[in-house]
Amino acid sequence: MLLLPVIFSLITFRVALASPTEQTLDLRPEYFNPKLPPRALSSSKRFEGSSDLVNLRYHMGPVLSSSPINAYIIWYGRWAPQQQHIIKDFLLSISPSSGAAVANPTVAGWWKTVSLYTDQTGANVTRSVLIAGEYSDKRYSQGAHLTRLSVQQVIANAVKSAPFPVDHKNGIYLILTSVDVTMQDFCRAVCGFHYFTFPSLVGYTLPYAWVGNSGRQCPEVCAYPFAIPGYMAGGGPSALNPPNGDVGVDGMISVIGHELAELSSNPLINAWYAGEDPTAPTEIGDLCEGLYGTGGGGGYIGQVMRDNGGRSFNMYGRNGRRYLVQWIWSPSLKACAGPNALD
Repeated sequence: MLLLPVIFSLITFRVALASPTEQTLDLRPEYFNPKLPPRALSSSKRFEGSSDLVNLRYHMGPVLSSSPINAYIIWYGRWAPQQQHIIKDFLLSISPSSGAAVANPTVAGWWKTVSLYTDQTGANVTRSVLIAGEYSDKRYSQGAHLTRLSVQQVIANAVKSAPFPVDHKNGIYLILTSVDVTMQDFCRAVCGFHYFTFPSLVGYTLPYAWVGNSGRQCPEVCAYPFAIPGYMAGGGPSALNPPNGDVGVDGMISVIGHELAELSSNPLINAWYAGEDPTAPTEIGDLCEGLYGTGGGGGYIGQVMRDNGGRSFNMYGRNGRRYLVQWIWSPSLKACAGPNALD
């Protein structure tokens, strides 16, 4: 679960999207390690030392080892096609490329760290992710404000109306809410979360994740470092330019990656996590919150790349896309790791 409580101010949401064809691969990007203002009131769980500090342990539950992971996307609210393309390209970039060559470092290389996690049989998290279905809930079936329970009803509607199968073996259900939808604890305590559905509400136990578009509500909280609190901006470092020109959606990408990594390694909240309370676990994404490259920590996000248009990123995806995605805790290195590491 991604927790980023920060004091924030409201900004105007702007969509200025570049199509994949407009994004040619920049093979000689500029490297830099920006130091941004510290996040006020942050409860960030960043640890750069040994995992003994947080006692990351395996609790004998399953991981998502069956291949492929079938992702069923529920687009809740109103979404522009360009926004959907950015997100779908990211999800499809997780699987190793079998088509056109993708410049390094890649999204697939980032997911390789997630695939190091195993279950009690030694089976690894699969490296293959497929978008198995999409469902648009344009009528806001549960209203413009959701709770942790009503979001499960959104899933139930998608399953009961038959656009989605009940995929117990390979399925995950990804609820993405548009910029005008509020969620219980959104911006105040969470930017995204994952859990599993209750049979009493949905009829089945299915792993799911929710992520919201923070572009209007709290970009300084959930789209950091593409937005920073207004009171920190005077005379200090400015926010980074998002790689796809959309603060809300580019901010969502890293949260989606965070939640998918944790959902895959801890789908039923009984596999990989630290702490003794499974209702409030510290998971493999939490340990590296705010780290995007080598040299991160102490106010630095780490060394990332900047293209000749001034947009910041740390990995490449399909169709020439670029993304800025947080690192993940590696069980072999016992440290945060990403494909753009310099050491």
